Amino acid sequence: MAPPEAPPAEEQVIFSSGDPATPPDLRFLHYNDVYHVDASSAEPVGGLSRFQYLCNYYRNDERFKDQPRLLTFFSGDAFNPSLESSVTKGSHMVPVLNGIGTDVACVGNHDLDFGIRQYRHLTSQCHFPWLLANVLDPALGENEPLGNAKKTVMLESSNGIKIGVIGLAEREWLDTINSLPPDLIYKSASATAKELVPGLREQGAEIVVAVTHQREPNDNKLAELTADGLVDIILGGHDHYYSHNFVNGTHVLRSGTDFKQLSHIEVRRKEGSKKWDFKIVRRDIVSSIPKDPGAEELVEKLTRALKTKLDKPIGYTAAPLDARFTTVRTKESNYGNFVCDLMRYYYQADCCIMAAGTIRGDQIYPPGVIRLRDIVNCFPFEDPVVVIKVTGKALLGALENGVSNYPALEGRFPQVSNIKFIADYSQKPMSRILSVEVGDGPLDLEKEYVLATRGYMGRGKDGYTSLLIEEEGGTAKEIVSEENGVLISTILRQYFLSLKVLGKWKMWGPSLTRSWTNIQENLQKTHPVLEPEQPRNSEGTETPLDESDSELTDSDDPAPVSRKEKEVVIIRKVMRKWWRLAGLPGHPSLCEEMGEGEFHVPWTKAVAPRVEGRIKEVSEKPLPIRE
Repeated sequence: MAPPEAPPAEEQVIFSSGDPATPPDLRFLHYNDVYHVDASSAEPVGGLSRFQYLCNYYRNDERFKDQPRLLTFFSGDAFNPSLESSVTKGSHMVPVLNGIGTDVACVGNHDLDFGIRQYRHLTSQCHFPWLLANVLDPALGENEPLGNAKKTVMLESSNGIKIGVIGLAEREWLDTINSLPPDLIYKSASATAKELVPGLREQGAEIVVAVTHQREPNDNKLAELTADGLVDIILGGHDHYYSHNFVNGTHVLRSGTDFKQLSHIEVRRKEGSKKWDFKIVRRDIVSSIPKDPGAEELVEKLTRALKTKLDKPIGYTAAPLDARFTTVRTKESNYGNFVCDLMRYYYQADCCIMAAGTIRGDQIYPPGVIRLRDIVNCFPFEDPVVVIKVTGKALLGALENGVSNYPALEGRFPQVSNIKFIADYSQKPMSRILSVEVGDGPLDLEKEYVLATRGYMGRGKDGYTSLLIEEEGGTAKEIVSEENGVLISTILRQYFLSLKVLGKWKMWGPSLTRSWTNIQENLQKTHPVLEPEQPRNSEGTETPLDESDSELTDSDDPAPVSRKEKEVVIIRKVMRKWWRLAGLPGHPSLCEEMGEGEFHVPWTKAVAPRVEGRIKEVSEKPLPIRE
């Protein structure tokens, strides 16, 4: 099959009305859903430096010398998810958004992944307002938007034309975020627009722009329900593709994703009317576009800082974490159990299945310090956790697929949570599962279960076709989509942050506390944690633990790295080399679980993941499957 043809580097006119030869009255730039600052390998390659070059071109080129100043609109999702954000908690995107010249933004669901306090901390450093008019938080006051966002803003072009802007979101993604405050009030996007837009008109707005973060059908519905020129153009986000619709006289535009596309919009006044003509131009960020030197320097700086942060200690394990391929791809693993349980409790699902190929460490992580690099290297994939509703029959099909190629070290082998199954590997593939138990009872083939899994598997990859979501041609019902899901590496990092005793992150707000307290209580029923030893002073008496904010958002300072902790890193490297040269998968006596008295790190609690007998071979007595 021939590779797909690369998109053109030149301008593509998506829509044009009026006389494009006359100078425009307004010029807009639009983008949405940006995550990775580095370019990818496939066209369009994207990347901040080429994206910034085009932004600078439309802002400063001689072609636009006598035209109105460019106004830039962003439709949400920048602070997560990405490898960078799993380390920086989104702070790396602040100089990026500012450098692009953003004038106004709509709040996206992933902008809230690290909690409201972190969102407010990040947006307070932005040189532009964030809007969200139809999600209200009563705890902040009457009619006060979530996170103290603004409802509307009035922009003014360099030629004096006033542009009213309103920010709107859909209800669906609010239910997918664990870190939101309770008792939020959601108001219809169209009803909110009808309520607030007339006020913008009264303040002198000659044109009204809605920046939104909702799926295309909801943006189209907004256009249908706000006809008669209430809103002139809807600049949307949340979907990761480029599209344009014209609904009831209102333009509905989304401009791609991940610095791979942008839109340049020229707006001209219809003669003798209060209506507007639009010329919408699409640009794909392909490799032939030059890089902006300043943005390239920023990318290099951000990635260099990332490498330093990856060595920061974020947690401690009192048990060896078995991530060897020979373990996770053939049988139950304590690390697989731990991560699957964490995924399940994070989304309050009935069960979890994770393909073992998700775990890439291929080593035993001995008791000791866990560094961010360990998590990122072990869980490098950037497809988020999704939540789907599937039948028991589909679950059985997924488990059959998972064990179908045993004993080959296949990435499809399942690690599970709240599921127990017995397999007979002497039987032919897809007929090996003898019994399955979900929760406290046998699997019911007709019952629907809420399953947490990887987006990769929800797309039917690795043979998991029984988990294919309806949008991909399957039968699974999507509850939390890939656009709304959170990376496994991010969930792990937040869990270890929640365990910290010293250096509590100052942006850890009440909503995160409530959510993670519940997750901790559930997770520790199976995987206990060890309390740190209380430090003692020179007289030998206990001294209070220092609970000051040592993990700051900007510097991301970790707990102190002791000489002993540095030695653990060296020991790990030596053990890995020894295992490889000796041709052995590992040596249990070298990494047995620590006892309570052996744990002396004062800055965090230690995890101790366990194996429970979730995956058994045929020698065990089978449990029936309910027909």
